[in-house]
Amino acid sequence: MSAPEEPVTVYDETAQEAVDLGNRILDNDGSADSWEVASGLLAGAIQFWLFSRQPCDDAFCESCAQVSTAERRLQLLLEEARELAQSSDYFDSPRDVGAGTH
Repeated sequence: MSAPEEPVTVYDETAQEAVDLGNRILDNDGSADSWEVASGLLAGAIQFWLFSRQPCDDAFCESCAQVSTAERRLQLLLEEARELAQSSDYFDSPRDVGAGTH
């Protein structure tokens, strides 16, 4: 008996769309550099993430306390990026310097 499949979330769909877009760009433009494409996707994702975390007009809003300054938003962004990177299948590479020595 196989385990029931988890429902696909908007988060999952969005992440897959970003990967698919990067792959489509590379497939359609043989001269495109994968690092440049990835950096462009990241730049757009960061812009959207920061836009989505803008505080409301109430300076004393408890719900917005985490995002009430640019530095707080940046800290949240960096924390989330670190967690996502570390949970990625691509975080560790067998070609990393010192791989297999830990």
